[in-house]
Amino acid sequence: MDFSHFNEQKRAKMVDVSKKEPTLRIARAYGEVKLSEKAYIAVKEGRVKKGDVLAVAQVGGIMGAKQTPYLIPMCHPLNIEGVDINFEMDDENNTIKIFSEVKITHKTGVEMEALTAVSIAALTIYDMCKAIDRAIEIKQIKLIYKEGGKSGIFKAQ
Repeated sequence: MDFSHFNEQKRAKMVDVSKKEPTLRIARAYGEVKLSEKAYIAVKEGRVKKGDVLAVAQVGGIMGAKQTPYLIPMCHPLNIEGVDINFEMDDENNTIKIFSEVKITHKTGVEMEALTAVSIAALTIYDMCKAIDRAIEIKQIKLIYKEGGKSGIFKAQ
């Protein structure tokens, strides 16, 4: 399998999508933020001094998705049509689960935007909670679903 981001000289290039047809593209990503019990409870009870951690992380994740082509060199600038971020609190493991969904009707997919959304949301949680817990772990960032384009549907196991 050849990588699409290299030219004939084996140098990096942005993939040419000019001949592709626009289709609805959806990508969903997932990640986890593992906190100490003290930090987790502070987030859950809204006692973090910097403010509402999940509200700020949600906005950060959305902003991150929109900034993806400025962070990842070969990503196309896209007019994203929708970004959503959701959180699940896992009390048993002091973990915040992050889910993103990004949608567009375009010639290229939004997997990187969904992954960036989760990554920035997780980093925002870290930033807002680091005064309580510097040992926060960001884990399991991965694509969990993708549809649209020639490659069809992908669902993570």
